[in-house]
Amino acid sequence: MIKITILSIISVLSFTLLGQRGKYSSNLSSCTGAINIFENGNFNLQFTAKKDIDFISSYPSLTTVGKENQIWCSYIASSAGVLNFNAAIDNDYLQMVIFTQEIDDICGEIEKGVAEIKRLQISKEYKEVGLSSTVKDGTMFSLKMRQGEKIQVLFSTAEEKKNTIQLDWNFIPEVIVEQKSKIIDKRNDDFAPTFSIILRDSENKTPIVGNIEILDSKQIDAIYRASDLFFNLERRCQISLLCKADGYFFDERIIDVNPSEDQEVIVYLNRVASGKSIKIEDIQFKPGTSEIVTSSEPKLNRLKDFLALNADLHVEIQGHVFEIGDNSSMGQKISEARAKRILKYLVDHGIDKNRLDAVGYGNTVPVFAEPKLFAEEQANRRVEILIK
Repeated sequence: MIKITILSIISVLSFTLLGQRGKYSSNLSSCTGAINIFENGNFNLQFTAKKDIDFISSYPSLTTVGKENQIWCSYIASSAGVLNFNAAIDNDYLQMVIFTQEIDDICGEIEKGVAEIKRLQISKEYKEVGLSSTVKDGTMFSLKMRQGEKIQVLFSTAEEKKNTIQLDWNFIPEVIVEQKSKIIDKRNDDFAPTFSIILRDSENKTPIVGNIEILDSKQIDAIYRASDLFFNLERRCQISLLCKADGYFFDERIIDVNPSEDQEVIVYLNRVASGKSIKIEDIQFKPGTSEIVTSSEPKLNRLKDFLALNADLHVEIQGHVFEIGDNSSMGQKISEARAKRILKYLVDHGIDKNRLDAVGYGNTVPVFAEPKLFAEEQANRRVEILIK
């Protein structure tokens, strides 16, 4: 059996992960927990057979849509183009509703009944639904999308069935160009320092055209389709950066940006293949415990999305701690508890527990056998996810 190390998670600070804030949920059966689709591909999505918040009760036309067993997906068009997809289920029926965002909060707009329904297939006769240039049975016309337009796709099936959807997602840009690189230059001052983000293949260092999503800057928040991205910034800030490209593992990180000096961030993406790895920073635990820091929740949701889009994968969650000397019973217990806490989070947010195993390794498999720096100690204090 092939094992692929896909995730190495650093654990450091304090605070406890809060329970669900307010009425909203990040379970994939909820609009606010929708699976984020960033690229074309073939995915497997598994229903949870759990009822969540009813977001569609304000729509009289949706009274026959099943409320007990739903999956929500979210997509933002990186350019103008046409969306096609096919969603198929082995047993029972499959319903589909596609909403578009009007202003800036699609789930709030759906709950209020003001989001526009772009496509609707709620018959209980079909095992396949989708969008295509050829309309037949459960398949509707392709959806033309503007650049930056956001949609929310709701799938529903029979109650208490953990069926799997085979989803073939295909967004076609208006102009299809085979690009080895794409430069976007947003600078407006030739003499000001430059902040740049560069996407490269981790093996051959060649340019990669992918989605570069920037959040929390209040200056340059957007999704860009590029290999090289350049800005002038007006103020010091901290940004959240997510990079994705077809055939590669995603990269997510937090960056401190200083507008008074040139700064280049080179993101090396790893191809999806046996033996390749991906690292997600800043999953943090309270020192000496298995309590997860609140700020780690977005990272865990990214892992949830990855597993939700690949419902055929079985993973092993491995806990590791940093200790000097031999592996202690306390360190072993903490590593096991951290692995189990991650497992519980994933299960609570819609991932089938039968796909997950949790194992603690204490300090028996360090990244650095004799750490000399604080960062090396932190690298030993981690959780890893193995695909089996």
